[in-house]
Amino acid sequence: MSSLKVPLLPKQSGEFISKLAKNVSIQSNGVVALAKEIVGRLKDNSLSVQNFSQHELHPQVADRAAVDWIFTVDTLNFSFWAEGDGSRKWEVEFNGKKHTGYFALCAAVNRALQEGVPVTRAEFCASVGRQALGQVLRSASGVEAPLLGERALCLNEAGRVLLDKHQGSFVNCIKKAENSAQRLLKIIVEDFPSYRDEAEYEGCRVSFYKRAQILIGDIWACFEGKGFGYFADIDTITMFADYRVPQSLVHFGVLRYSDELMAKLKSGVPLESGGRDEVEIRGCSIRAVELVRRRALELEPGLESRLNCVLVDHFLWDFRREHAARLEAVPFHRTRCVYY
Repeated sequence: MSSLKVPLLPKQSGEFISKLAKNVSIQSNGVVALAKEIVGRLKDNSLSVQNFSQHELHPQVADRAAVDWIFTVDTLNFSFWAEGDGSRKWEVEFNGKKHTGYFALCAAVNRALQEGVPVTRAEFCASVGRQALGQVLRSASGVEAPLLGERALCLNEAGRVLLDKHQGSFVNCIKKAENSAQRLLKIIVEDFPSYRDEAEYEGCRVSFYKRAQILIGDIWACFEGKGFGYFADIDTITMFADYRVPQSLVHFGVLRYSDELMAKLKSGVPLESGGRDEVEIRGCSIRAVELVRRRALELEPGLESRLNCVLVDHFLWDFRREHAARLEAVPFHRTRCVYY
């Protein structure tokens, strides 16, 4: 079959793209520096798989309901950035606190469940309309959740597929995968089209599968690698190529953008989904994190059972959020799509 029809998997896509990239490069000094930072975080236990369940908005009990919660959230886990100067954000209030971005989504789903809305049930997802979803995702700031109509369509598709193929629960997808992250990844991207995050680059079909992989990574983290979260090949999952983690990679000197690309990003010009610049940023991010993981394990081989690209991604994403003011000088790429 043609290479245009069969995409490279994310890890291979990252390697392929990084070799041909013109406007994004990986800096070896930055890789070493970040690897040392990761090793230090693992040693002092500030970075660990337990961090996921420690967040108040994430499931506190690892059970079947948690799986359905994670699937619902990751089906909607995309495109939270605010237009313009970013001052007018979609904001969700829950239990007296206001949240933005991804955590606003978590808060909205939890609020809906608290109000008796069965938002994590396949039947609800399959039939929910734009207006009803707008009520679930209602904002405290008056700013509507971006791509609300597309979010409703993604939920509709996910709910129908669960009902038609998987007895109404993502738990059954996990069971079919038989403890393999790659088998589960294949089930997700084949059965749920909105998760099919692919592009064409230099004559080759490449993939990133950000939401599909973060779905697997979130289940792994929620269950701390046990039960539904046990995947013998979790190390084959890459980082989750979005618009925030590259900011941290540039900050740490792991990625470098050409002057032309940096000027474009600073001007706020949107990047086309699947366009060369967007593909290079995402592909080089995948490759960079893989190199950081490898370098960290060279520095500390004994950490092999505790370190994978999922945890490196967790650190970089959390770092960007915790140090947003420091990273303002590093622009993020603006691409509106359902993939991230």
